[in-house]
Amino acid sequence: MDIRRRNNVTVSGCAVGPVLLLAHGFGCDQNMWRLVLHALAKDFRVVLFDYVGSGRADASAWDQQRYSSLDGYAQDALEVCEDLDLRDVTFVGHSVSAMVGVLAAAKAPQRFSRLVMVAPSPRYIDEGGYRGGFSADDIDELLESLESNYLGWSAAMAPVIMGNADRPELGKELTTSFCATDPDMARVFARTTFLSDSRADLKTVTVPTLVLECTQDVIAPREVGAYVHAAIPGSRLVTLEATGHCPQLSAPQATAEAIIDFAGAGR
Repeated sequence: MDIRRRNNVTVSGCAVGPVLLLAHGFGCDQNMWRLVLHALAKDFRVVLFDYVGSGRADASAWDQQRYSSLDGYAQDALEVCEDLDLRDVTFVGHSVSAMVGVLAAAKAPQRFSRLVMVAPSPRYIDEGGYRGGFSADDIDELLESLESNYLGWSAAMAPVIMGNADRPELGKELTTSFCATDPDMARVFARTTFLSDSRADLKTVTVPTLVLECTQDVIAPREVGAYVHAAIPGSRLVTLEATGHCPQLSAPQATAEAIIDFAGAGR
């Protein structure tokens, strides 16, 4: 199988620089990273890809069973690394892909040296003393709405997820990205994302880790960032002066600077 074609892999930046593997979140594709790409590419070899079922990845490679688990998305990332023979990689995962990075690093520790978790959440549903930001009923309602009318759900939810009501063009961009995703594939990815519980997986992280959170994020509130930071010994928590769940779009300079500062340390 041609992995580069399957996952629409693109490589840019400094050919001999340290490697950054940028992984997008639900409803998105690699285009979500474009505003930080120029800054990162100056000193890093930047590898971008789309998960199967997203962006310009080969839809014929879709397998519902595989992508009904975060392990399936981690396997996509690992197969990209294997195909390009990437090592000493800093995995930069946005949203649910932060947890995909945790799984990938546990499966192939020889390939990953650092993790950057952008607006991560190991569990979206509140449970006991854990606050994920949503009740079980909230998530059930969200998934029912998404499954009954995906395009309508996208138009309503994307601006909320993006935040920044004073910059409506950002919400429109995320809406466009959501609506460009195949609804059937999006439904599977949504259930995989919003019903996941990766809290126990955080204990497996042994590489230096940066947790990037936003000052206001309805999807991953700051209690979640604090939880992830506390669960990964030695991790660094940085709070970006940014609103919404996609700081690589709403605050690209600050996001890029935080990644560069962390991934370039000691190199």
